[in-house]
Amino acid sequence: MIVLLINDHLLKQAWPGFVTGKLSDVAGLVVAPALLALLFWRRADLAATVLTGVLFALVKTTETGAEIASHAWTLVAGPSRVLADPTDLLALPVLALAWWVRRRSLHSDSARLRIMVAVPLAVLAVTATSGVRHPTAHSVEVAGNRIIVHMYDTSSRVSEDGGLTWSVGTTDDRPKPAQSAACVPMQATRCYRVVPDRMAVEQSDDGGRTWGPSWAMSEDDVERLNRTYSNSTGQYSMALAAQPRPGGHVVVVANGLDGILVRDVQGTWRRVGWPGSQETAAVEAPAMDLSPERNVALFLAACVLFGGVGAGLRQFHRVYTGFAAAACLGFFAVLSAGRGADPLGLAGLFASDLNLEALLGIGVSGMIATVVGTVVCLVLALAGRARPVTAAVGATAAPLVYAGVYLPFYGWSAGVPGAYWAAVAIAVLLTALVLLASVALIRNDARRYYLDGSSTSSPT
Repeated sequence: MIVLLINDHLLKQAWPGFVTGKLSDVAGLVVAPALLALLFWRRADLAATVLTGVLFALVKTTETGAEIASHAWTLVAGPSRVLADPTDLLALPVLALAWWVRRRSLHSDSARLRIMVAVPLAVLAVTATSGVRHPTAHSVEVAGNRIIVHMYDTSSRVSEDGGLTWSVGTTDDRPKPAQSAACVPMQATRCYRVVPDRMAVEQSDDGGRTWGPSWAMSEDDVERLNRTYSNSTGQYSMALAAQPRPGGHVVVVANGLDGILVRDVQGTWRRVGWPGSQETAAVEAPAMDLSPERNVALFLAACVLFGGVGAGLRQFHRVYTGFAAAACLGFFAVLSAGRGADPLGLAGLFASDLNLEALLGIGVSGMIATVVGTVVCLVLALAGRARPVTAAVGATAAPLVYAGVYLPFYGWSAGVPGAYWAAVAIAVLLTALVLLASVALIRNDARRYYLDGSSTSSPT
């Protein structure tokens, strides 16, 4: 587990390559069966080991498996990308070591303590992902009947049918200087130009004397692009070229990180993106950063969990509420100070060199508040004889609240719903339904508890 943490968080960034890549697979296969075994009601070491091997093989040998794994890790750990690579199957024999280690473990009185310490570290380790350099379409040229879109990594995309279909070009295609405007050959009055620092194209029907909008990316699509390629250059239309075709003309735009944009002979604009092989598309389509929404979902889920337990306490209500609030707020502070997540806007408060120091202090303080608050709440729940029904309601409602808040935004990242406000409305509605159902169940349990004569007080 220590090897996995160090390799994925440090060594891969310093020395990317075959050795560090395969080392992650080896260490991950040692850790994964033990984690998977926790999902079984009883110990099933061999079943967990075999299942790990089968899932690993499917992910590494099929594009469908890699895509499902990518979506799964994105839901759990944020934007992630898993690539199919059959050579990784060389690490499968390590599962024998994992099974042997698992068989020799959990025989002492300290087994439960080891699980409590190891599981968080293992989850942190296996959710590490490596950074990928994303291509950027930066120039377009027309060479006879060919349209060539060049990228910064010296590769290209080539179309010989006016942008209808594309193939991956070779590095022998020498790029020409990017042109931000172009007129249609043999139709000099019709011209097009990219709008500086925007995902937009303008057109002119009088040879460039006046300009009007021709295409612009919607605000929601711009937000998706910004979330996908945070802190990256190339988030704007960079160059274009026009080509006469039977029945009209086509315009091809090098749309930066968004890939290729095409206007067909009918005048319809179409975002092509990155046409090419499945392997190339997997690298060139990173997962969107939904850290703020995921953090809010985690925070609300924690509040519901603590609230459900606290609603069934027979005593210590006020003390429990105070420590539960401290635990939840501390948890939110930890999420806020995390990498790539700042839902509180805390980073904007520290514009000096103390930024990292301040966020680190917030994270440490939040961690202390979370741990202390959780431990005290657990003790109070046991001492206060919390009713099991309300605790079960809280434990069931927490993941439902997380899913109700996060999944609409995950759908928005894929384009359904198309508008961000619609995702907000759906998240609010789903969360409200879960909370109303939880409150109804808790009130019903409280009413039964007092009617049975277990308490002389009336339910609140």
